[in-house]
Amino acid sequence: MKRKRRPKNTGAPKWMVTYSDMITLVLVFFILLFSMSQIDTMKFEQVTESFKDRAILDFLPSAIDIDDTGTTNDDGDGEDAGADDETDDEDEEDFDASGLHDYLEEWEKREDALARLMDDIDVFLEEEGLTDAVTANRTEEGVVLVLQDSILFEPGEAEVLEQGQLFLDEIGGLLEGMPNNVRIEGHTDTRPIANYRYPSNWELSGARASSVIRYLIDEFNLDDGRFSLIGYGEVRPVAKNDTDKNRAKNRRVEIIILDQDAEEDN
Repeated sequence: MKRKRRPKNTGAPKWMVTYSDMITLVLVFFILLFSMSQIDTMKFEQVTESFKDRAILDFLPSAIDIDDTGTTNDDGDGEDAGADDETDDEDEEDFDASGLHDYLEEWEKREDALARLMDDIDVFLEEEGLTDAVTANRTEEGVVLVLQDSILFEPGEAEVLEQGQLFLDEIGGLLEGMPNNVRIEGHTDTRPIANYRYPSNWELSGARASSVIRYLIDEFNLDDGRFSLIGYGEVRPVAKNDTDKNRAKNRRVEIIILDQDAEEDN
């Protein structure tokens, strides 16, 4: 009696199942990482707005030709209506594509303008020998110039020193050559102050910011409508207030040269 042969297993090897499970888990892991990553809300909303209320998928090419099922009458009205619909679809498609292109183009121009502004300020600080006393940083708002209070004011005072005026003269010359709006922020350390002029660090920081604005406007005849000020007191430190060196970093005046395009968006 002949023994029946078992049919050979023609499926995938057993190790392939384990391997495919591992690949699937890795894929899910990276999807989770991507979903938890931070997203620039402003950019995301702007891109979303450009696609809002637009049937983008309708404009994608189809692998199947769709016959025109519309009916026509003897007067030819149906043919004209179909032509009008086709023209509207083409216009809508062009509008959607151009809208996204314009957004990306404007964003690149803004980034280029802000980069040029930062480069100009870096060159200016180097030429005038201000790199040790003034630092420049780029943010989403624009370019931030940070001046330590020791070059501008006496301890606990808000009147600009003569040596501080020399620094402000250079910065005022820079502001004369650009139309950007400017915000001045005053900051202090945590050491309390209490006198008849400045009952707290809030008043002192605001007075110092005001003194800087007043000097720039008076000496360079700048439009006062370009300026705004904030006195933050001690609530926005850049270092811990645990050493004299760190407290000196927190006592500062920040001059923010605002990006014009960012202001228009807001």
